[in-house]
Amino acid sequence: MDEAGFLALARPGLRTLRPYDPGLDLVALRRDCPGLVELGSNENALGCSPAARAAAQAALEQVHRYPDPSGGALKSALAGALGVGSEQLMLGNGSHELLMMLAQAFAGPGDEVLASRFGFAVYGLAAQACGARFVQAPALPAGHAMPLGHDLDALAAAVGPDTRLLYLANPNNPTGTWFPRAALEGLLAALPPRLLVVVDEAYHEYTTDPALQSAVGLLPRFPNLVVTRTFSKAHGLAGLRLGYLVAARGLVAVMERLRESFNANGPALAAAVAALADTAHLARVRQANAAAREALSAALKARGLAVSPSQANFLLVAFGRDAGAIEAGLVARGVVPRPMAGYGLPDCLRLTVGTPEDNQRLLQALDEAMA
Repeated sequence: MDEAGFLALARPGLRTLRPYDPGLDLVALRRDCPGLVELGSNENALGCSPAARAAAQAALEQVHRYPDPSGGALKSALAGALGVGSEQLMLGNGSHELLMMLAQAFAGPGDEVLASRFGFAVYGLAAQACGARFVQAPALPAGHAMPLGHDLDALAAAVGPDTRLLYLANPNNPTGTWFPRAALEGLLAALPPRLLVVVDEAYHEYTTDPALQSAVGLLPRFPNLVVTRTFSKAHGLAGLRLGYLVAARGLVAVMERLRESFNANGPALAAAVAALADTAHLARVRQANAAAREALSAALKARGLAVSPSQANFLLVAFGRDAGAIEAGLVARGVVPRPMAGYGLPDCLRLTVGTPEDNQRLLQALDEAMA
């Protein structure tokens, strides 16, 4: 039986589902282009904490053993850092897995899953995979202080009787835009308690705006709130795949029924505990990213390009024309951006904020590609 035959056997929601697109084939590019500057996946330019790397290596001595199925040591460390109970935490194989699982647990055929236009692509995949209808509210218009960002009023207006989940990223990928916690608090107060609101804080550690506080502090007031985080970005552990969610203990108890056994591996658990403890490394990452983000944004604007405001470790850049040729020109010069046509932004590229050396190579390649 070929793919079409098996597809006919699959559930209706899967028949039109396309896998998550990670971008270009980086494995092939690394082989063919030594010294590649990879600015397409929003990875940590400074890498992980040396203590986290050492902890992961030490954990390999016990690689023949199953990891702690509950991730007790990491949950204890997270609970202390976040001021929540361990029973409010759930670990995942990256936050991607948890975002998908939330839809599996709480939505299905006949239900609606809501997000903002230009939100993270996984939200739509999560809805489609569980057979729910995916609804996108309009984003903020051009000319707004946060163009393409979440319009919280439009999201509230789009909630209907069948809406079960609302996904929000703060800061948002791929736009880099954000909203203050006070605005989120107002939105939560206006929504029905039956609606689960998932705030994706994958890039929270990079934020510098004092108004952009974590939604975790709102959990005691809003039991329908879920916050997801990851160790892939600021903590630099993307290759180990580890994320977590924070929510009401009752919600976590329901989610645990769906979680795969041992979904967090031993080296990842050990590295994450060490990464949390190394607050000095995280401070260096935050400071370096903020400085480089500002400098790169200024350099791009000086070239006449439109750069969205960002509180993350990337910038969304609009070129005023289809960016396909510019992307190809950058790749030909050993610099990998992220194309945005899949998000309905064919004139844009998303550029990870790299080291000063990486950013200089990007600017040089960009000048040549645009010329």
